Amino acid sequence: MSLGRPLAEGKVRSLHAAGDDHLLMVASDRISAYDAILPDPIPGKGHVLTGLSVHWFGRLAGIVPNHLVGWRRSELPAEAHDDDLLGRTLLVRRLEMFPIECVVRGWLAGSGWRDYRAGGTVCGHTLPAGLRQADRLPEPIFTPATKNDAGHDENISREEAADLVGAEALAELERLSLALYAAAAEDCAKAGIILADTKLEFGRDRDGRTTLGDEVVTPDSSRFWPTEDHRPGESPPSFDKQYVRDHLDAIGWDHTPPAPRLGHEVITGTSTRYREAFERVAGRSFDHYLEEARQ
Repeated sequence: MSLGRPLAEGKVRSLHAAGDDHLLMVASDRISAYDAILPDPIPGKGHVLTGLSVHWFGRLAGIVPNHLVGWRRSELPAEAHDDDLLGRTLLVRRLEMFPIECVVRGWLAGSGWRDYRAGGTVCGHTLPAGLRQADRLPEPIFTPATKNDAGHDENISREEAADLVGAEALAELERLSLALYAAAAEDCAKAGIILADTKLEFGRDRDGRTTLGDEVVTPDSSRFWPTEDHRPGESPPSFDKQYVRDHLDAIGWDHTPPAPRLGHEVITGTSTRYREAFERVAGRSFDHYLEEARQ
């Protein structure tokens, strides 16, 4: 049985109709870097993204409602019962999504580090002088983003974000994003992981409630650093796709498609990192999650 043609397909996920009020969200093993889909899939990656989202939807439900309806075989429609779909498929409520991405940064990395070096600010937030790469920020900051016409993530100002969603909605999204980050970062710390930053997406349900959607605190949407290997002033080793980005930079790829092949070592290393991130954060074995998805 097939899910048929998707309603929408992104770099990693596809969305399929499941009645008037629900969608099936399927995470593939594709991986992207620098806004390009790489030619080599990462085995098990889609299962990790789905399993971690399931974990966080449950863990964070006390802060904000979310769109998750089901993920086990018994909770999914018959067309999603194929073995290759179980564990990577979520049944979710349809939402009217806000047209911004809600990024929270607790540590200085990525584009935030580049902006800070250039002018001492990150997305309009003035930061203390003398911070190093991978330093902890005095407090987490909310830095909205959106997709430009080419589909690339683009940091925007609070004023631009307010123009897109309204000032009242933006204030609510900021409050919720900071609360979700704080709770997730605390859990990650207990698991020996620094949650350096994360990207969240929200929408409104049919009753107008602000609702958490998409994926939540996964290696694709966040930076996960092992606490034991963190060294301020250096780009830390990570459980996320920074490992792939670092490899692509090391081989001199200019970020212009088509992306190069990754090679067996990088594919295996990435798969291992994603799986370890799941087991540390979720506190259970990856194989046990896969077994539960088949129930």
